[in-house]
Amino acid sequence: MIATTPADILRFALARTAEGAGTILVTLTAIEGSSPRAIGAQMAVAEDGRYAGSFSGGCIEAAVVAEAIGTLSDGRAKLVRFGAGSPYLDIRLPCGGGIDLLFNPRPDPHAIAQALAQHDRRETAALRLADDGVQSDTVTGAHAIAGWDDGSFRLSYAPKLRVVAMGQGEELTALARLAAAFGAEVSVLSPDERALADLDVEGFDTVRLTSRTRVPPLVTDPWTAIISVFHDRDWEEELLPRALQLPSFYVGAIGSQRTQDVRRSALREAGVPEDLRLKLRTSVGLIPATRDPATLALSALSQIVQDYHRLDVAGADRPPMVRSLNSLI
Repeated sequence: MIATTPADILRFALARTAEGAGTILVTLTAIEGSSPRAIGAQMAVAEDGRYAGSFSGGCIEAAVVAEAIGTLSDGRAKLVRFGAGSPYLDIRLPCGGGIDLLFNPRPDPHAIAQALAQHDRRETAALRLADDGVQSDTVTGAHAIAGWDDGSFRLSYAPKLRVVAMGQGEELTALARLAAAFGAEVSVLSPDERALADLDVEGFDTVRLTSRTRVPPLVTDPWTAIISVFHDRDWEEELLPRALQLPSFYVGAIGSQRTQDVRRSALREAGVPEDLRLKLRTSVGLIPATRDPATLALSALSQIVQDYHRLDVAGADRPPMVRSLNSLI
C-alpha cells in the first residue's frame, strides 16, 4: 500500500476509540481556489496526537491535530477555515487556496463499524456528519455522495478497486505487483507456472489456467477491472467473451491497433453481441507504444484507476449484480 486509504482512516478512528482514546474525524467540506486534496478527504486524530490521513502533505497537519484535540472538551462539531480567509494568519496552504474542515469529536464507533462492514462486503457505505455526531447513512440518487445536505455533510466510501489480470510473463507479474502496491484487490489467472509460483509466494490470489476451453470460476462486481496481457491470443478465445458478460467497469486487452481490430472481428464471429463488444477498450493504457513490462503495467493501471475514479458509485450500488465466469459457461 503506497498511501492511506479512506477505509484506513476509518479503521484508525475505530481502533483508537476501542483503546479508550478520544478520537476526532476531520473532513474537508469546501475548497476556495486550489487544494492538494479533494472535497471529502479525511483525517482521523487521537487525543494523544496520533493521526491518519492528511490535507496538505505536511503544511497544516500540526494545526489540524491541535484544533481537533481542542474539540474534545465540549464534544461539539466545529467548522474551521484554513488557508485563504482563515483567522489563523500564520497558517497558509502553499497553493494559496483555502479549505473548510469539519471536526467531529468522538464519532459513533457503531456507525463507523457499520460503514467498514459494508465496505468490506464491497458495498458503497456512507456517513452523515452533523452537529449531533456521526451517523450511518444510505446511498441514493445518481451520484456518489460528498457534500452538504440539510445542515450535515454526507460522504460515501466506494468499494476498493479490484483488478482481475490474465496473462503470462513479466507483463502479468508487473501489473499484479503494481496494482497491489496501489491498494487494489488483485486476482491473477495464468497458465504460466513460473509467474504463478512467484506471485503465490507474495500472497496473491492466483488461478492456474490448464485449458483454453475450460474457464475457472471468477466473481466480479461493478468495481472490477478485467485486463488481459496475453500475447498468445489463443488463450483469449474463451476468456474474453466470458469476461465481457461479467459486471465490471473496465475490460481491456493489450495489443496494437491491428491486434485490436482482429480481436473485435473474432468476437463478432464468435457471436458476442455488439453491446458487449463495445465494452472492450479500443486501446489500453495512457502511455502510447510502451515496450517494457514495467511501463506497460504503469500505463494500464493508470487508465484503470482513471476510470475507477469516474465511476457512478451510487448507480453501481443498486442490488449487487455479481456473477462468475463459471455461471456463464
